[in-house]
Amino acid sequence: QVQLVESGGGLVHPGGSLNLSCAASGFHFVNYDMSWYRQAPGKERELVARIYNFGGRIVFPDSAKGRFTISRDNGKNMVYLQMITLKPEDTAVYYCNANFGQYDYWGQGTQVTVSS
Repeated sequence: QVQLVESGGGLVHPGGSLNLSCAASGFHFVNYDMSWYRQAPGKERELVARIYNFGGRIVFPDSAKGRFTISRDNGKNMVYLQMITLKPEDTAVYYCNANFGQYDYWGQGTQVTVSS
């Protein structure tokens, strides 16, 4: 059974940091590109960061560059999103995604709220 379980979300003040984790199981993790998406209320889900199975990284959108870092541990079937200098506009539900061609899996999401 495929599972992606996110954790690490919560309430943080502007300028604060959070580290999100995604535990994967039920598929051959090393073959998959792993991504973090987010969806804010009333907005479409957007890609935040991706790390390819070979390790190359992309961070979207421009507002997240320099503040968000994605990493993976293939030995533990884990993917992480380190977020620093958080802003109120980073408030959203953050989702973990695994993709390998036609195979596409999602976690249930973890809420990140940035507010004073």
